[in-house]
Amino acid sequence: MHYLTAYPDAPAARDRFIIDLRGPRPQHDPRRFQDLSIEDEPTERGDIARVGTIFLTGRECPWRCAMCDLWRFTTRDDTPAGAIPEQVATALRAWRERGEQISRLKLYNASNFFDPRAVPEHDYGAIGAQLVGLEQVIVESHPSLIGARVDRFLDALGGTRLEVAMGLETAHPAALDALNKRMTLDDFARAAGDLRRRDVSLRAFVLIGPPFVPAEEQDAWLLKSVAFAEACGAAVISLIPARAGNGTMEALTAQKLFRAPTQQDVDRSMKLVLARSPSPSPSPSPSPQPPAPRILLDPWAHET
Repeated sequence: MHYLTAYPDAPAARDRFIIDLRGPRPQHDPRRFQDLSIEDEPTERGDIARVGTIFLTGRECPWRCAMCDLWRFTTRDDTPAGAIPEQVATALRAWRERGEQISRLKLYNASNFFDPRAVPEHDYGAIGAQLVGLEQVIVESHPSLIGARVDRFLDALGGTRLEVAMGLETAHPAALDALNKRMTLDDFARAAGDLRRRDVSLRAFVLIGPPFVPAEEQDAWLLKSVAFAEACGAAVISLIPARAGNGTMEALTAQKLFRAPTQQDVDRSMKLVLARSPSPSPSPSPSPQPPAPRILLDPWAHET
């Protein structure tokens, strides 16, 4: 483990650094989902929805983000045609057999729903046909993949509303670059605008305690990150505590570039965000302003 090797500046070198520090990847059946969960979540109407999550199995994300360990729940190979619809069918059947009812569904694949190597486009119709009657479906994607495939999935949903979750992580420009997401704040804002023009809502993931942000600046940058997500029109902002466990974060800890947030840090961050002043409208407008985003504390999909 090269924990004392300096974290690289160049993206390609960061990729190698991050991959070299990975542990073994478990073997996964590409036709079996990872897990299921159901939670209560506040809606834009102010009531509570029963939201199911299917943690899908498929090809790993092509981006090598410094903080991410979700590759452990993915496969190296392209997701086979028909595998995602099969996982969805099995999950929905399991819930029906348990007498569980949901009104909204998260299809989280530890990658990017709009990467055709992770979710084949030809499967959109078979996926959408199973989701009739739900009021909303939530998927996750890197901002660079927001485009024509979103339109095709909307068509497959046949009127069911869509929300796309995108990782903003932090509005600190240097830290965002160092995280190796290969995304700028402008890229995120552009993708958010593309979703808004399609009448697709946005869920933004924001990290609590991200690496590369000095400890004394963490609170200020958390508030700036939430404000940026709100300015981009996020309907939901999910706060996610950064954590070690992928090799890279241990290396960054050794280099004093990361300190895992404690429960006290997480509690303070949540209170700080909830107590913030609303973000001002960027310009006077006679049209009604969108409601304030719902702030959620969203632990990582798969706990270590």
